[in-house]
Amino acid sequence: MAQKKLDIIKLQNAVFYAYHGVLQDEQNIGAKFEVDVELHCRLTEARKTDQLAFTVNYEKVYALMKEVVTEKKYYLIEALAHTIGERILEKFSLVESAVIRVRKPSAPVHGILDTVEVEIVADRTKP
Repeated sequence: MAQKKLDIIKLQNAVFYAYHGVLQDEQNIGAKFEVDVELHCRLTEARKTDQLAFTVNYEKVYALMKEVVTEKKYYLIEALAHTIGERILEKFSLVESAVIRVRKPSAPVHGILDTVEVEIVADRTKP
């Protein structure tokens, strides 16, 4: 029997100023970081009842994202994305998995590009 597809809640392009990076200047001067999250969950009861209690409160998800991005410095956006995913799974029991994308538009690379992005999947079934 095929498993039903999960519903998705997306928060896209949340922008924060923070101090992440390997270089000392990145950690001192800071830069803009962009974050997307996709929350994979079952929203059957929310659809039926139209009640916030049966869904994921995206205002609280945004607050969690902001807290993680701004509370400490990370060398790697991979670690930042992983932490966001882990914290989402800890706090929101309806979320079965999440896709987290962190972009660093001003990444110090020797070339021309719009942004550097990492995508991490946080899943309750993965260690």
